[in-house]
Amino acid sequence: MDNASAAPTELGTLKIGKLLRMYAVPGIIAQTAASLYNMVDSIYIGHIRDVGSYAISGLAVTFPLMNSSIALGTLVGAGAMTLISILLGQREYRSAGKVLSCTLTLNVIIGILFTVLALAFLDPILYFFGASDATIPYARDYMRIILLGNAFTHLYHGFNGIIRCSGHPKTAMALTLFTVIANAILDPLFIFVLDMGIKGAAIATILCQMGALVYTFWFLADKKRFLHFPRPPFQLDWTIARKSLAIGLGPFLMNCAASLVAMFINQQLRKFGGDLSIGAYGIINRFTMLFIMICFGFNQGLQPIAGYNFGARQYGRVKEVFILTAKWNTLVTLLCFLISEFLPELAVGLFTNDPQLLTLATRGIRIMNCGFALVGFGMTTANFFQCLGMVKISVFLSLSRQLIFLLPLIYTLPSLMAEDGVWWSFPISDSISVLVSAICIVWLFRKFSKLHDGGSAEILGSAAE
Repeated sequence: MDNASAAPTELGTLKIGKLLRMYAVPGIIAQTAASLYNMVDSIYIGHIRDVGSYAISGLAVTFPLMNSSIALGTLVGAGAMTLISILLGQREYRSAGKVLSCTLTLNVIIGILFTVLALAFLDPILYFFGASDATIPYARDYMRIILLGNAFTHLYHGFNGIIRCSGHPKTAMALTLFTVIANAILDPLFIFVLDMGIKGAAIATILCQMGALVYTFWFLADKKRFLHFPRPPFQLDWTIARKSLAIGLGPFLMNCAASLVAMFINQQLRKFGGDLSIGAYGIINRFTMLFIMICFGFNQGLQPIAGYNFGARQYGRVKEVFILTAKWNTLVTLLCFLISEFLPELAVGLFTNDPQLLTLATRGIRIMNCGFALVGFGMTTANFFQCLGMVKISVFLSLSRQLIFLLPLIYTLPSLMAEDGVWWSFPISDSISVLVSAICIVWLFRKFSKLHDGGSAEILGSAAE
């Protein structure tokens, strides 16, 4: 499937299990590698002599701002991937090319605007997100460089997903592996050999993504492929833009909510625990993200299969791929739960050898992830609705866990339980959000039971708009 002459028609004919392996395994490898990419930064930064613990706390402070950048990238990229998957299922290759061109233009515009605004108000933003006088030098040094390369980051991540959903998962995986391996080599060179500290980690990150982006542009410029840049490559079709942004609104709002929640977490941890508690959250977040990214890999496999078959009106296959993906994602989050509860020292010990930080992170990870076992099901459900273009439900599921359930708990529980209240907010909100996801998917499957392959999806009503 990963050659220039192959059309993605296998998405509608091969067995679902085989398809999920074909598309999910490269996605899992790529997403795991991407998580390791971030973990490598944290591990090296955490071992910078004399300042490692505060440098990790400074890095944790940047999470809300980086999530805001990711949110803008997903606003464009997630919608584009869904549209392209559906259009390929309908064999509308020229229209898919127009979506690609529009995605390029939007990413450049949004990436540059975000960079200019964030750099202009960087210090006030970082203080607002929980920085202190002890941690802001590290947060500032890291984010200045990351922001200068922000447009490249948007393009690399967005087009990597598009390459994958257009029938080339192995190419997308290889590009991600390149960035991980290159980053693992460049990080110690810039951080320790050239003595650039946390700045070196940021430089290595941007250089690796720029290298992968060069190949990405070459790949998508090949006219022999079903999906390639039209001429001129920079075009802005407002009809396409509105559809893409509408579909991407769910993951965009989810990332915005994650940014908002991370800011409040940092503020509450600093208030009830101090700078090292923020560092402990940064460590837990990096470890947990490894498993979340594996789930993202399965979801990436789900996306083109569900989108293509929904566009081709093969509803039985759409339902089948959801069930299989949900099973695997649940096993992944169950594994994270088991490690967090029974081997926490092993997990957090990768990032620091500071005794106080180790103690804080060990206690935090046990509490924070004690309800994590079923999160994989909830992640699959939210992504599934997005894949089908069901914007309203996707937005609701994306926001409910973060804003409706988690945020109020972060504000109320610490007043009763101090620092532990922040950690307990996560398992409580996770449990409620999984229940809501289950209700939504039962509703959808009842609708699917009334559909026959080849029939119109109008029975799904406004949810499918």
